[in-house]
Amino acid sequence: MSDEESTSEFIEHIACEDCGSSDANSLYSDGHTHCFACGKTKAGDGPRDSSSRSSKPTPREFVDGRAIALPLRKLSEETCRRIGLKVGKLGDGRWVRIIPVYKKGVQTGQKIKPEDKDETFAVGETNKSELFMQHLFKGAGKMLIITEGEEDAASVYQAMGYKWPVVSVTKGADGAKDDIKRNLDFVNSYDKVVFMFDMDAPGREACEECAPLLTPGKAHIAHLPRKDANDCLVAGDVQSIITAAWEAKVWRPDGVFTLSEIFDEAIKPVEGGLPWCFPTMTAWTFGRRGGELIGFGAGTGVGKTDLFTQQIEYDVNTLEQQVGIIFLEQHRSETANRLAGKMAGKPFHVPDGSWSNDERVATIRKLADTGRVNLYSSFGVADWDRVKVIIRSMVVQQGAKLIYLDHLTALADPSNERESLEIIMAELAAMCQELNCIIHYISHLSTPEGKSHEEGGHVSLKHFKGSRAIGFWTFFAFGLERNKVAEDPAERCILTVRGLKDRLTGRSDGCTLKLRYDQKTTRLTECTPFDDIETEDFKAEAEDAFTPF
Repeated sequence: MSDEESTSEFIEHIACEDCGSSDANSLYSDGHTHCFACGKTKAGDGPRDSSSRSSKPTPREFVDGRAIALPLRKLSEETCRRIGLKVGKLGDGRWVRIIPVYKKGVQTGQKIKPEDKDETFAVGETNKSELFMQHLFKGAGKMLIITEGEEDAASVYQAMGYKWPVVSVTKGADGAKDDIKRNLDFVNSYDKVVFMFDMDAPGREACEECAPLLTPGKAHIAHLPRKDANDCLVAGDVQSIITAAWEAKVWRPDGVFTLSEIFDEAIKPVEGGLPWCFPTMTAWTFGRRGGELIGFGAGTGVGKTDLFTQQIEYDVNTLEQQVGIIFLEQHRSETANRLAGKMAGKPFHVPDGSWSNDERVATIRKLADTGRVNLYSSFGVADWDRVKVIIRSMVVQQGAKLIYLDHLTALADPSNERESLEIIMAELAAMCQELNCIIHYISHLSTPEGKSHEEGGHVSLKHFKGSRAIGFWTFFAFGLERNKVAEDPAERCILTVRGLKDRLTGRSDGCTLKLRYDQKTTRLTECTPFDDIETEDFKAEAEDAFTPF
């Protein structure tokens, strides 16, 4: 180094183009550089501004130190000597801990840790290194313990009497996965690998990221009574470290359980669910249970929304349940009037003179006073990301375990309907399970071959928009059929419910139920085998009434 170079000031650590080190190369105020990893010095091109460098000097070479006991960490001198952990003093008078960094068994750098952890820096080549303390062990042993920090590794090593291999990741929880991947051959060479990371959220998440990298069955997760291993050592609880290592549980992906673990859940009484407003549907399905996704498909104007409305009124007044209503193509005031009409047996949404305004208002007031009706008001706006937030809010905040969505198809992306419906269905099913709620949805249908759905054509599961996803995720699916253009007015008032999918028992697949619509009361009632739907009185009544539904 020339005299001119020796009088220049250090600016910062930079990468070295010759050896590839990311921070061992030093830049000085006259522009020259010197790499402490490969030893190469290059001349500069003139003075550089040194005002941006740290106010506290950074060493240009390895920091000298010696192994001593660390009383605050309860680490003995022997432990520090065994692992190479030293204490030294910087030129500015700061005391620091010096942690050696190795590559392929050779020390290439140091991690320097002042009292203020935010000022930790590196000397030499520290990128893509071995795990801390890895150089002490040959691999291919019975058990390896991995911690989240160097002091934790030292604590475990000391607690285990220096008899078992212990290493640490070098960049904490955030860099743990990369550290393990880079040294996977070494880690995987052990029969049992115990991740003893910190007991906080980042530590738990890091375990979930690292464990799948290993050969199945090798990864074990340790649980400590305090935040980390060094906290246990400082508290004098050495036994908890030893116990955590030996009693670490084999890692399994989330959602995998043994039957013994869920035994109490499995032996709970098998009970029927909430009934439908139509007894036959209750008999088919044994009711509705939390976690179920239930779909209805029908042609335009067949009567699917009307059936929903009657079921909602039953849920609110008979079952006294909180309900959440998301009708994307019906104004909230119309929904309120239709619900009140079902309650009073009056067509409040039709100005036919069969009811008084005072009667309508009083019924809506009575329905509102139940406090069980929760409406999403966003006519014409159908955004799935928004709707799923609304569903979660209705269930969690309002306690509405019965959700009605009309209709699913409105939420699909028109440019990629099939794929977007697959995503929506998967997320709906997941929400049902997570929130233990029941989501009833309506799906539009594709055009069938032959007779249309509006002419009474049979509904099939394949007619549902996004039928592949619907068939996969739905617990129960029903088709609704009605011949809107039948010459016989009595026939136009008959709605057929067809069972299309029954995940519980399969017994309702293909079963049909006929419902008669009464224009005067707006209510649907089951037709019995003894009903004569062709009576003259009924035909006359139907001819004089408004179009059904």
